[in-house]
Amino acid sequence: MFIWVFHRVSGLLLIFLLGIKFLTSFFLMTKDQKPDWALVLHTNPFIDTILIVSIVFHAFYGLRTVIIDLGVRKEKQLFWVFTSLSILASTALLILYFTRNY
Repeated sequence: MFIWVFHRVSGLLLIFLLGIKFLTSFFLMTKDQKPDWALVLHTNPFIDTILIVSIVFHAFYGLRTVIIDLGVRKEKQLFWVFTSLSILASTALLILYFTRNY
């Protein structure tokens, strides 16, 4: 039950956070003076961290749901496998994000 709720909430969170990213990128593409609030929101590491983690967990739990829909009945094992994979993928992407050199 918790996974179902988390999957739905992370989907709504993704819509909100990607909306922020798209909105701020439109403001930052202008040739005029770029607004400070857009730059702060667009380059905010907290928002980027939440975005990375929610994308990865939402994607992996979506794959878990598809596998369950295909008839695999080992939901407890699938939960731990996909949770482990999503933690590993999130950790790798966050390390890559925070150690980028540009």
